[in-house]
Amino acid sequence: MGIVEYDTELIVFSHIISYGNAATPGITEQMREEIESMWNEPQATIRMGSEAVRVIFKITASHQPNIQPIEIYQNLDPRNNYFRVEEFAHGNISFVDGLGCNSGYFKLENLYQGSTTAAHEYGHTLGLDHPRDLDIRGEGVPGIMYPRGTLVDPPFQYDPLKPAGVTGGTMHPMYRRVKEKDISRLNLQRLEFENNKAIIGEFTNVYHWDHAQIPPEQFMRPPIYG
Repeated sequence: MGIVEYDTELIVFSHIISYGNAATPGITEQMREEIESMWNEPQATIRMGSEAVRVIFKITASHQPNIQPIEIYQNLDPRNNYFRVEEFAHGNISFVDGLGCNSGYFKLENLYQGSTTAAHEYGHTLGLDHPRDLDIRGEGVPGIMYPRGTLVDPPFQYDPLKPAGVTGGTMHPMYRRVKEKDISRLNLQRLEFENNKAIIGEFTNVYHWDHAQIPPEQFMRPPIYG
């Protein structure tokens, strides 16, 4: 989720807030840097009327270990995106709370340097879903929104020597990249601007509890997994 400002450029402002037992200032900065650098990498432009306008992502972040549920529930700032970070996650994967949301739960193991997990989940917060066709062999570098299990060319697999589809023969997330078509799919030109500002995404404002404290039978699987 974020605020989009339109002047001579389109600037998407989002603020990442981390909490949870495994969240640290270092992990938070790593998430911020990954999101900002990857989403700016294509140097994308879109059409706003008759103009070609550059799209820029400006991401800030803060580690707030003592944040209270009420602070998240009552949030009215569209820039804020809240992510709990823990070593354990039911389902063994990071997730967000829907398409175009501002909250989620990250498994620490998924956040290694270069994992692309934070950038992928950020795409969900802006409204992007996983592509329907998950066999993209012959198409080269996978886009940022392809999920684990996608069939890709051998150089982008966990193990390039494995046959497609077997263990090791699917996409390694570290090879995903944000492409200009990913930014085009955001449809920023269709947002409702008022005083040159618009909101992308919606408030979910979910405070996530530590999964280690939630019995499996009480856990409700969210709709959007990484």
